[in-house]
Amino acid sequence: MNVVSTVDPRDGRRRATDLTETDESGLEVTAARASEAAQWLSGLGRVGRAEMLDAIAASLESRRVDLVAAAEAETGLGHARLDQELTRAALQFRMFGEVLRDGGYVEAAIDHAADTPLGRGPDLRRMLVPLGPVAVFGASNFPFAFSVAGGDTAAALAAGCPAVLKAHPSHPLTSHASADAIGSAIRDVGGPEGVIAIVYGEQAGRSLVRHPTIRAAALTGSVGAARAIQAAIDERPDPIPLYAELSSVNPIVVLPGAAADRGEKVAEGLFASFTASGGQLCTKPGLAFVPSDPGGDRLVETLRERVGSSGGTVLLNERIRDAYESGATAFEQAGARVSARPQVDPGAGFSVAPTLLEVGLPGLTAEIADECFGPLMVVVRYRDVAELDAVLATVPSSLTGSVHRGPEDDSDVVRRLVDVLAARAGRIVFDGYPTGVRVSWAQHHGGPWPSTNAVHTSVGATSIRRFLRPLAWQDAPDWILPEELRDGYTAIPRRVDGRLESGMA
Repeated sequence: MNVVSTVDPRDGRRRATDLTETDESGLEVTAARASEAAQWLSGLGRVGRAEMLDAIAASLESRRVDLVAAAEAETGLGHARLDQELTRAALQFRMFGEVLRDGGYVEAAIDHAADTPLGRGPDLRRMLVPLGPVAVFGASNFPFAFSVAGGDTAAALAAGCPAVLKAHPSHPLTSHASADAIGSAIRDVGGPEGVIAIVYGEQAGRSLVRHPTIRAAALTGSVGAARAIQAAIDERPDPIPLYAELSSVNPIVVLPGAAADRGEKVAEGLFASFTASGGQLCTKPGLAFVPSDPGGDRLVETLRERVGSSGGTVLLNERIRDAYESGATAFEQAGARVSARPQVDPGAGFSVAPTLLEVGLPGLTAEIADECFGPLMVVVRYRDVAELDAVLATVPSSLTGSVHRGPEDDSDVVRRLVDVLAARAGRIVFDGYPTGVRVSWAQHHGGPWPSTNAVHTSVGATSIRRFLRPLAWQDAPDWILPEELRDGYTAIPRRVDGRLESGMA
């Protein structure tokens, strides 16, 4: 078996671990256990799964020191960032516990038998039920919140689906430690081994999504990774959905009034947003449209000063470092000029310099409007707000679109820009920055292709919908129905004979 290695991106040092890549026989055992665990997890019920999720959150927090140390050595993201991310991971598990207790997510509906204009209608009862075991592919840039202990895992377990995790090669030890923390909590509540499992190696990931036990897959990663996973899925005799969150440039429009009113403050926010975590965030703003006027000039000059006086930042791995450097070069060759870039000694690790590029609106090409993963942002200077409508319609669809307004900016102009952005993004941000995705009931983290390949969110309460399917019971005896569909059950909201009835838990 191939030994799994880990690399510290701060110094580029590679070392072997005690882990080995998962072979076909190991995958068969894992899949069989997941299949067996599906009935236990579904039968645990909403309240039982909520208690399990709370236990998982507590287990992660109890191992905070070791988990954060492991992630820092494998990602170089820094203690404060990783400590906060672990808090977010625990929060996601607890939030889904509340989703389960609320129960509205099952979309329970009852139509009692009745006479209709088309004759006697049968008794019908419908709700959402678990899909079955799902595959979750961890992301490189979030070793907790979008990896083994991430929102996809929490949503799958909440839905009643065992989760088989494909560890990301950038943080295998963190993945292993996270899975151990989750597995320990599940065992403490009486759960079998197959409720959660982890596999290692690229081949294991492909074999995982081809396995007939797996009923869905979730990924936060690159378009290339999504295509490879989809190609493996396409080899199956039965298709399964792949929910992938992918590439995003997250354009920000700064209107003239905002630049004049608070240009320096906007510049500070832009700098923090595009350089946070080394610019390795799916919500990093890659394009900032700034007016070519005195207010815009002051904004850009402040931004130049902040970038020029900054230091280097460590990227997650060698592949990301190389892609960042080649992407920056490609943007320059396509016509973007360097506005600011500090001198940085790369050392032995994967350090790079933040880069601010600038281009006039007529020079914005498809090559420059692409995503460059890392601390790079392109400032696009425009002369007339009316020019932005057509240009924004050619920018790749994104997870977010942002508008900064000033007191003198026309509300009709804002509305028109928002309409353009809303057709091409999943979240519209006003007078703020897209980085920082709140974990909540109202959140939507998704968007049209290439930002995602689905209409679902990967963050927030409704992300559970990806791992559920509808099932209807017709003229079923009461004893065989789920309790949520039995007459007299009042603990959750339900639609009964067309009328919405609120739960009275």
